[in-house]
Amino acid sequence: MKHAQAREAAAALFNDQRNPFGAFSLGSETHHAATIPDAVRRCRWIAVDINASAFGLYFVSPSPERARLVACFDSDYPGTAIATKFISGANGEDVVRHSRISTAPRWWNDDGIAGSRQIFQSLAWAEQTAPLAPGTNGIAFPVHADRGQCGLVVFLGSEIALSDDTLCEIHARSFALFAAVARIRPNDTGKTRSISKRELECLKLTANGNTSEEIAKLLKLSVHTANQYLTQSTQKLNAVNRNQAVAKALRLGLIE
Repeated sequence: MKHAQAREAAAALFNDQRNPFGAFSLGSETHHAATIPDAVRRCRWIAVDINASAFGLYFVSPSPERARLVACFDSDYPGTAIATKFISGANGEDVVRHSRISTAPRWWNDDGIAGSRQIFQSLAWAEQTAPLAPGTNGIAFPVHADRGQCGLVVFLGSEIALSDDTLCEIHARSFALFAAVARIRPNDTGKTRSISKRELECLKLTANGNTSEEIAKLLKLSVHTANQYLTQSTQKLNAVNRNQAVAKALRLGLIE
C-alpha cells in the first residue's frame, strides 16, 4: 500500500459524514469533531478489532531538533500508561523522524513471542523498528491531518491479528481518528481560559522535550515558577497532566 493509497482510503472515510472514525455502521451518528472520551472509545474499538491489549494516540512535537512524541491519550485514560512514558521519551525519536516523511507502519517484537513476529513479518507494507516500549509487541501507524499536524496511533499486544487487507483498513481508520481529534477547537471542549505568553513558552519547551529544570534555565526562572506556569496552563486547558496539556495546545494551534 503506497502513500497515495493510504490517503485515498482515509479520504473515503473522511467523506462518510455519519462516522469519521471508521467504516460506516448502521446507527452511527454524525461527529463533526471528536471529544477526547469519544476518541478514546473509538480507538478502543479499533484495538478490539485487531486483538490489541493497549493503544495510544500521539502528536509529533514541533521541534525538528528534538524529535519527540506527545501523548494525547492512551488506554489508561484519564491516566497515563507506563508504556506511554517510554514511547514519549527517547525511544520514539526514530519513529518520529520516520512519520514525518512516510506513512509506512512500523512494528516491533520485544517479548520473545515468535507468533507476533511472524504475523508482523508477513505484512508487506510494514517495516520493523526498535521497540517503543521494552517487553512489548506493537505496531505504530503514522497519521497526518490539516495544518501540517502529524502523529502516531499505536497498538500494543502479544496477540495482535493483522493481514495486509486489514492493515490498510486499520491505517485508514487511524487516519480518520487522528484527523477528527486534530479538528477539536476550544468551542468543542469548553471555553479555554486565557493562557499567558510565559505559560505558552513553558508548554512549547515541554513539547520540545525539555524538563522543568531546563525550562527554568532557558527562561531564567526558578524551577518552582516554571512548574507553576505548567500547572496553570494545564488547569486552563482542562488537561489531566502536562503531557495532555501540550497535546491539546498543539491541537488548538496555541503552540507549533
